[in-house]
Amino acid sequence: MSQSERNHENPMGTKPIMPLLMSMSVPAMVSMLIQSLYNIVDSLFVGRLSQEALTAVSLVFPLQNLVLAVAVGTGVGVNASIARSMGEKNQREVDEAASHGLVLTFFHILFFIILGLFGSRWFVGMFTDSADILEMGCDYSYVVICLSGASLVHILIEKIFQATGRMLMPMIMQIVGAVVNIILDPILIFGLLGAPALGVKGAAIATVIGQCCACSLAIILYVKRDCGVHIRLKGFRWNGSMVKRLYGVAIPSGMIMSMPSILVGLLNGILAGLSQLAVAVFGIYFKLQTFVYMPSNGLIQGMRPIISYNYGARNYKRMQRTLHCSIAVTAAIMAVGTILFLAGGKWILLMFGGTEEMLDMGVRAFRIICVGFIFSALGVIIAGAFEALGMGGHSLIISLLRQMMIIPPLAFLLVRAGLGLTGVWITFPIAEVTASMAAVVLYQTVWKRLKKQMECDRIE
Repeated sequence: MSQSERNHENPMGTKPIMPLLMSMSVPAMVSMLIQSLYNIVDSLFVGRLSQEALTAVSLVFPLQNLVLAVAVGTGVGVNASIARSMGEKNQREVDEAASHGLVLTFFHILFFIILGLFGSRWFVGMFTDSADILEMGCDYSYVVICLSGASLVHILIEKIFQATGRMLMPMIMQIVGAVVNIILDPILIFGLLGAPALGVKGAAIATVIGQCCACSLAIILYVKRDCGVHIRLKGFRWNGSMVKRLYGVAIPSGMIMSMPSILVGLLNGILAGLSQLAVAVFGIYFKLQTFVYMPSNGLIQGMRPIISYNYGARNYKRMQRTLHCSIAVTAAIMAVGTILFLAGGKWILLMFGGTEEMLDMGVRAFRIICVGFIFSALGVIIAGAFEALGMGGHSLIISLLRQMMIIPPLAFLLVRAGLGLTGVWITFPIAEVTASMAAVVLYQTVWKRLKKQMECDRIE
């Protein structure tokens, strides 16, 4: 059977790459935008209660980020395995990957119930001496961590749909969950429409209800719409090689998701020794850069299943074309982001009530940091491609170079050398250039080997 005949059933094997990539990426971009806007709105509502309430919720964020890292990491592992097996026309492995993903998710749910019940007070207590903040933090954590199971299941099903090329349904799930959450937030926090005023606990309950709605819709869509992936729990048997394959992507992916929080903590420690204003400027930058990188992250979600599918189908040309198109689009996005930071830095800072001193410091910081944006297109896209191939370790190396191995230690050394804040800001473009060079070297090495393997498979 020819390659085109094998792929005719799935557009990931036949549709022109650029239209396919855009059709699969734009819904993911919209989902991420909605989630980011929800996070801002949620913080605004909690902030209306008190500064202490906002602090309490912020202290629980690392635990929430851990839940998200485990959920998305597992989902990405399942996603890559399903898409690859679909390309290979191996239905047994498609179903096996989904089934193992769900069983592993059940164990993750149990872990977070235990962590929420017995770890919340200890964790929040490490960061505050205030009894009020501790109690509010525990109230929030007990709910959002112990009852995070709906979020874990929803994200798994979302990644299953994405693996089959169905991107609109995950977007609808995300929208429903976020809208329900935003509607319930003021009602449960402030006691509107006859509901009790639950404060921080109300925000947590609203979050969980939103997640349950998204999860319920995900289950309904999975049952009603045949996506070609069948979860089989009856007679389930562990397959060690499948677990290894899933966690081979899931663990590095989860670690990558945790890196930004660690980076912020380390740099805040360095910046606080120089200026509290510098901490505020960096905080503003970090919030804004998420919107710059959001389209590229959405693009990666659309790119991954295309590369995985064609890897399984042994279609090297479509894999390479997908990667090149993704890099080109991301570079264009990053160029726009660079222009905005260079030309509009002052106006952006004024939106945050920037003083003259903040404007001087912030504009200089933005102009230095954004130099690395375009270079990062290579690093982030190639890292995403390695995840699609099931090579999570390669992706982790690139991400470590971008965020952890260069920026914190180099910033510390340059500050000690007397370069001050400039020494901190220049580490960002240095890290992006270094990570991109490493990514290109890894790409050339690995993809050359893959090309030879595929040529041999075709001959056989």
